[in-house]
Order: sequence, then structure tokens, then C-alpha cells
Amino acid sequence: MKKGSDSRLWQNLRMGIRLKILLGYIFIIICTSISFILVNNQVASMQNDRNYVIQHDFEVRDETSRLEKYVIGMETEQRGYLLTGMESYLSAYEDNQVHWQESYSKLVRLISDNPEQLKNLASVRSLIEHWLNETAVPLMELKQAGKEGQIASFYKDDKGSVDMAQIREWLDAFRTKEKELTELRANQLDESNLILTNTIYGIILFVAIFSIVVALIISKSIVGTIMQINRTIARIASSQGMLSQRIHVHINDEMKDLAESTNQLLEKQEESRWLQERLTEIVTLLQGVTETNMMGQLFMNKIAEMMDAAYGVFYIRSMKGPKKQLTKLASFAAQGDSAAGELIEWGEGLVGQCALENRIFHLTEVPNGYISISSGLGASNPSSLLIAPVEYNNQVVAVIELASFQFFSPTQLELFQEILQSFGTTIHSVESRVEVERLLRESQVLTEELQTQAEELQTQQEELRITNEQLEEQIRYSDERTTELEIIKVELEEYAKQLKQGSQYKSEFLANMSHELRTPLNSMLILSQMLADNQEGRLSKDEQEYARVIHSSGRDLLVLINDILDLSKVEAGVLDIHIDGVLMPELAELIQTEFTPQAEHRKLSFEVVVDANVPQHVYTDGHRVQQIVKNLLANAFKFTHEGSVSLKMSLCERERVMLLLPKAGNAEVLAISVTDTGIGIPKDKHSLIFEAFQQADGTTNRKYGGTGLGLSISRELIQLLGGCLTLESKEGHGSTFTVYIPSLIPEHSDSQGAWREAAASQAARPVQVNHDSVMEKESGLAPAMPETSTFKGKRVLVVDDDVRNVFALTNALENEGMIVIVAHDGGECLEQLEKGMKVDLVLMDIMMPVMDGYEAMREIRKRAHYENLPIIALTAKAMKHDREICLEAGASDYISKPLHLNQLFSLMRVWLTN
Repeated sequence: MKKGSDSRLWQNLRMGIRLKILLGYIFIIICTSISFILVNNQVASMQNDRNYVIQHDFEVRDETSRLEKYVIGMETEQRGYLLTGMESYLSAYEDNQVHWQESYSKLVRLISDNPEQLKNLASVRSLIEHWLNETAVPLMELKQAGKEGQIASFYKDDKGSVDMAQIREWLDAFRTKEKELTELRANQLDESNLILTNTIYGIILFVAIFSIVVALIISKSIVGTIMQINRTIARIASSQGMLSQRIHVHINDEMKDLAESTNQLLEKQEESRWLQERLTEIVTLLQGVTETNMMGQLFMNKIAEMMDAAYGVFYIRSMKGPKKQLTKLASFAAQGDSAAGELIEWGEGLVGQCALENRIFHLTEVPNGYISISSGLGASNPSSLLIAPVEYNNQVVAVIELASFQFFSPTQLELFQEILQSFGTTIHSVESRVEVERLLRESQVLTEELQTQAEELQTQQEELRITNEQLEEQIRYSDERTTELEIIKVELEEYAKQLKQGSQYKSEFLANMSHELRTPLNSMLILSQMLADNQEGRLSKDEQEYARVIHSSGRDLLVLINDILDLSKVEAGVLDIHIDGVLMPELAELIQTEFTPQAEHRKLSFEVVVDANVPQHVYTDGHRVQQIVKNLLANAFKFTHEGSVSLKMSLCERERVMLLLPKAGNAEVLAISVTDTGIGIPKDKHSLIFEAFQQADGTTNRKYGGTGLGLSISRELIQLLGGCLTLESKEGHGSTFTVYIPSLIPEHSDSQGAWREAAASQAARPVQVNHDSVMEKESGLAPAMPETSTFKGKRVLVVDDDVRNVFALTNALENEGMIVIVAHDGGECLEQLEKGMKVDLVLMDIMMPVMDGYEAMREIRKRAHYENLPIIALTAKAMKHDREICLEAGASDYISKPLHLNQLFSLMRVWLTN
């Protein structure tokens, strides 16, 4: 019993093809890894033996030679001393005496693993010590005692030469022995190398054999199963369409899944074939039928047989009367009139409701007494009831009701739905034939009537001829009017073209004027800021205040220039907007931070309120929304002497959105309200304040300054963003300006329809936000100066044809410890660079004579060694797409004039650091 359970468990264990292949590769990898480890260990062992032979044996030989040299040296120095008596020979003798002992000790350490050589080396030591004790030391003592005669007699015996000869003999024998050991180790290395080679070949053969065996086993398990499936499919294909055979697979992997999927496909094909045969029977049965009653009866008899139904009724749509009705056309096993109604209203009972809702009713629990199906032997209630509509061109043309003692199977229900899909066309075809026959009969009657009417038509044709002549006269008059309108259209198009060209000239003029105004303004702002900072402390407080006033006036002039440019761009239709996600809490915090000091200075209460229903992100142009809100708050603070100014952000109610922005569709609309307790605006001045250069008080001695551009620009920007602006104010009681801006979420584009086309057509183009101007407006007068260590000793090439700008920039940069090189046009810039001097950064003006900044930057980038040189483009023209043009020409970054030192230094620090 246990063995059978284990067998079933093994069969149920799933091992996929991928796992089989993976296991084979893992086995090969493991064998290869083991082989590599074994070979690596053997190679490491051989390497250690080789290093031992190379290092140890040669070191022993060298040290033996040094020992011999030191002993011979002692003998030589001793004789020199005996002959001359010079102390230098005695000193050299003593040094060699110390060295031979050190060399001997080192040899003992090197051959400590060889007792035989140690014994030979001990004999050499005994000979050396014997020579020292018996020859060298006594002779030295005799020399020191001045006994020359005894020295001569000592040499007659010549005992010292015998000792030295034996020392050389022993050392030669020692070296010869070491050489034999070296040859022995070399022979052992050769044997190890041969063993390693044979081992590698054996391992390779072993891995190859096992890899082939594993591959054969895995491929057999895969290919064998595939062949089995192919044989089974071939048998099915050769059985002349018999689909009852099935594939049986005993392995549990992807091949089993393939076999099961193939069996399911065969079952589906068998089922589909059965359905097609039944449909063919229905179509063949109803071919050539030209009478609706016969069609209905034939269909009911056949469908009841196919569905195993014991009862059935066929209702057809009735075209008589004003109401929609169903008329009983045919039945199967029905018991007279009591079994089914002859006429059923649309929506009456289950049959009428089926026609009304155009859906199938399938009842599997039929109540007792609902209907009785009888035969000659008895009667009984059905178990299942099916009521289904028949469609043609998405309209119900008939209803079929069937009842059965058994439950309808899924296959029968699918067959029933397939039949109903095409049966509507059959019904329509039969009804069309009946209607054609009826119309044919009526046409015969109408032909006779037409003959009578033909005579009347001849009379009417004469009347029509006269009418046509009148119409031709009217057409000639219309053609003349059309010609006149075409002439007027051409004149209007020419006028529109002139207006467009004039607008373009105006924009170009304002841009050039901006350049001419910003150029002197640039040097004025830089120098006035440097004076106001008073870093060297040379100015008095009054002079420093004068510089602040000059700088403030210049900034006011810059704001006016920017406002005029924005207004001209809006009027010319060239002001782009950039749609992106705006973080509302960040916008609120920015507004709170910027205007709180102004409120404290004017002793006003100021608060920013953001409703909880405001989303974190709103998709619009954040820069333009910020510009609008700042303009409104600036006006509020200007005209409020006491009380409060508040800013509120919320989502607009749907009813108000439909009233103010009906084209916004389902988009969320942000409502931003600025409320103040200031002087208020009279009712008759509500529309006037939105005009350019207009204020509620337009007299020359008005109390409040300003150009009146802020509200005009704000209104135009709001319209570009697809929103609107409302005003609630009463003179002496403050004002509330409310901006309604829709969130331009891309997913809502389909529902916004025409509103997106009208209000967001500009939003489809990318915007180039003049971030320089924005930073100048938001920055304070005295910026935090950059770290001097970043700029100390850096070389900056300033390219500008305006000496005022050059003077201002040179002073500002040199105050930070930078080395400034000046060029007055692009050609001079290239000459400076060609000299080979080191330049860390280039400040490039754009509008210059001879060679402008664009051409100069392109020429610089052509030099391979200046490809990565940081170039910051400076321009005062502020034309559309200036930034892209500068970057395409080779600029690393872009900044517009007038320059703000804090921003310029921040930008320079980034590029110098990089």
C-alpha cells in the first residue's frame, strides 16, 4: 500500500521542462566547479613548490658564497695587518668576523629542515673557529706584542693554510649538495605537472560523459512526450474527422499541460461542430418558406426537438394598432387558448417584459400550477422555463417560450442563442417577401392612378417652367452678391494680415526697447547694489541709503518693463503658458512668507487660508498663477490703510462652475479670493480698472501711484488659463477679487471639449518662463553674497560691447577675488581664447557688433578643448524662445538682463563647482 502511494506521489510531483534543463546545467556547473577547485589547489601547490625552489635554493647558494667571502676576507685583512700593522686592516678584519657569524646564522635558519646539511654546516663552523683560535688570534696577539720573529716561525708550519683549504673544500661540498637537492625538487615539480595534466584530461572526459548522459536523459523526457502527442494528434487527424479520441500523458510537466489544452480544444471543436450541424438544419429547413405561419410552425417543431422541450410558443411582433403587441404565431404541444394568450401587450407578463427589456428569462424553479404539460397518459409541471427575444437591427421582432421537464444544458443554451442571432434575419426575410407581394398588388392599382395623374403633371410642368425662370433670375442676383462678399472677404483678410504684421512689429519694437532699457539698467542695478552693500565701508549711511533708493527705483522700472512686455505678448497672442502640477501648500507658504513682512510694516492683519478640499496638486501654469495672486495682493496692500488683507484658496462649487465656466465640463476649478478692508471701488469703475494704464482714481493728483497694468495683465493671463475673474466691492468697504482657474488635467481633455480648444490652445505649447525676472521680483535688495572661496582666483572672460556693463561686472567680480578678462565682441573673445590662457567661465553677451554671442558660442564649441567650458549667455532682449536659441548655440545656461548679483553668483557657483 505504501509502495502504491509513493508511486502516485511521484507521478503527481511536477517537474517542468525548464526545471529539468536547469538541473542539467546545475549538474554540469557543479562538476565544472569541483574540477576547477581541484585543479586550482594542485596548481597552487605546484606554485608553492616552484617558489620554494626559486627563492630558497638560490638564497642558500648566495648565502654560502657570502660566508666564504667573509672568511676569505678575514684571512686577507689579517695578513694585511701582519704585513703593515695598519689599524684599517684590523677594523676590516673585525667587520668580516661579525658578518660571517651573521651569514652562518642565516644559513642555519634556511636549512633548518635538512639535518644532513646542518651537520655539514657545523663542520664548516668548527674549521672556521679552529682557524680563528689557532692561527688568526695568536698571530694578531704576536703582532700587537711586536714579536715579529715568532710570527715568521709560525708561518713556517703553515697551519692556517690547511684550515682555509679545508673550509673551501667543505663549502664546495655544501654547495654541491644543495645543487643536488634543487635538481631533485625540479624533478618532483615535473612529475606533479604531468599528474596535473593527466588529472585535467580525466576531469574533462568525466564532465563530458556525464553531461552527455544528463542531456540524453532530459531530451528523452521532453522529445519522447512530444512524439507521443504527435502520434496521438496524427491518429485523430487520420480518423476522418472523429474528435472523440483524447491524448493521455503520464508525466507531470508542460507536456501534460499541452496534452490537456489539446483535449480541451478537441472538446470545443466537437461542441462547435455539433452546434454548426444544428444551425445548418434550421437554415436548411426554413429555406424557400414564403409564409409566416408555416415558418413559425416549422421552427417550433425543430427547436423543441433540439432543446428537448415539451412545450413551446412562438410570438411575433404585431404591426397593427398604435401599441406594441405580440401575437401568437405558432405553438408546440400547447393546450388550446388556455395555454397561451393570443395577444400580449409590450411589458405584459414575462413574455411582454422579455420583449420590453430585450433580455432572456431562464427559470429553473417553476412554481406548481404555473403550467401543465400533458400527454395521453398524464400531465406534469415543467422543471425549466426559457423565454428569449429574437432581434433584427437591435429591435425585438419575436419572442420564443420553451418549457422542459429537464434543465437546459449549457450546450443547448449556447445553441439556442446562436439560432436566435440569425433567426431574426429569417423572420425579416419572410415578412419582406409577404410585404413585397402586398406592395405588388397595390402597385397595380397605383399604376392606373398614375396614368390619370400624368395628365395633371403635364399642366404642372408648364407652371414649373415659369417658376424656374423666376428662380434663375434670383440665382443671378445671388451670384452678384456672392462676388461682392468675396471682394469684402479679401479686403478683410488683407486688413487682418496688416493687423498681424503690425502686432509683430509692435512686439519686436517692445523687445528691442526692452533690450535698450535693460542694458543701462543692468549696470545701474549692479553698481547700486554694490554701493548699497557697502562691503568696504567707504559710504556713509546717507550715501548707502541713496544707493538703495537708486536700486529700488531701477527694480520698479524693471517691473514696469516686464509688465509692458507681458501685456504686449498677450495682445500679440505669443505669450505661452506651461501646464504642470502646482503644489498648493507650497504656493500658500510662498505667498505667506513674501507678504507677511509687508503686512507687519503697514500694521495690517494678513492670513492665508487653504480649504481642506483643495487638492495637493492643481494642473495649471504655476508661474502665471503666482504672478496673478501677487498682483492682486499688491493692489490690496496698496489701497488698504488699516484692517486686514486675506487670501483664501478653495474648490469652486459645481453650480457656480456651470454658471461662470460652462465649458470647463467636469474639471476641478480652483477659487482664489483676495479680500481687503481698503478704500473699495465705486460700481461705475469696476470695468475701468481692468483696462491698461487705468485706475479707479484717474486724475493727475491721485493719491495712489502705479501704472494700472497689474489688473489688466492678470485678467488676460486668467483668460489664457481658461478661467475668469470676479469683483465684489463697495466704495469705502473694501474689495474681494476672486480668480477661478480650472485644473487642466490631461485625463479630462475629452470631457472639456470646446473649452480646451478655446481656453487651453496656448497651453499645448511649452513655456519659457523668464525665471530671472521672477527671481529679481522676489529677491530682496541685499542678497547673501557667495562664498569667496568658490570664486577666489577663478578666471572669468566677460564678453560685452557696453563699457558700462563691463565696468559694473568687472568691479563686482573682482570684489569676489576673481580675475576678469574683457572682450568687446565675439571676434575679440576668440582671439583671447586662442592665446591659450586658462579660462574657468565665460559671461557672453548676445547683442554685439561684428560677431554676436550666438556665432561666438558656436565657434567656441567647435574647438575640442573648449567643449566643456561653462558659458553663461547674457541677454536683455527677452524675446520668445531666447533660452532655447542660446542653449542650441552652445550656452551652458542662460540669464536675462538686468542681472541680479545674487542670482548670477549662484549660477556661477553651480557651473564652477561642476
